[in-house]
Amino acid sequence: AASSEHGAVDVRDEVRASVEDRYLELARTDDFVGVQTYSRTRVGPDGELGPEEGVPVLPMGYEYYPESLAATIRQAWAVTEGTPVLVTENGIGTDDDEQRIDYVRTALGGVLDCIDEGIDVLGYTYWSALDNFEWAFGYGPRFGIIDLDRTTQQRIVKASGHWLGGIARANELTD
Repeated sequence: AASSEHGAVDVRDEVRASVEDRYLELARTDDFVGVQTYSRTRVGPDGELGPEEGVPVLPMGYEYYPESLAATIRQAWAVTEGTPVLVTENGIGTDDDEQRIDYVRTALGGVLDCIDEGIDVLGYTYWSALDNFEWAFGYGPRFGIIDLDRTTQQRIVKASGHWLGGIARANELTD
């Protein structure tokens, strides 16, 4: 089992090096690094594993995994050797607005944990205000905290939008 685990760590590190770290290393002297994340990619010794059994899969095919944001912030901070981090996008595409609130609550809790650890997090931007067009999925995935009637252009703030607005106004994560 230890050999298999070691192999998975090697694969993870290879993926990180080619997909993330080489870009993060270039940001070491920048004013800040922007990060965006929605989920995780699990890897084993033979490569990508796919979603973990029992973890919900969202309409775009990735896991419901809000903990990915804190992990992404920590990785960016470590590789850039302390360049401030700005979350430029984070959220989920789902038809279940309560699931969206739960996701963002957990993700923001992770941001606060990172700040408590001394990581300089400059800000957080939820993706997206409106349900938008996704190139591979069209208008199907619903990321927005504001619903849009595409016929009338009427906008209706979802419960998640009201909740997130309350968080912004209070400047604290509340239930």
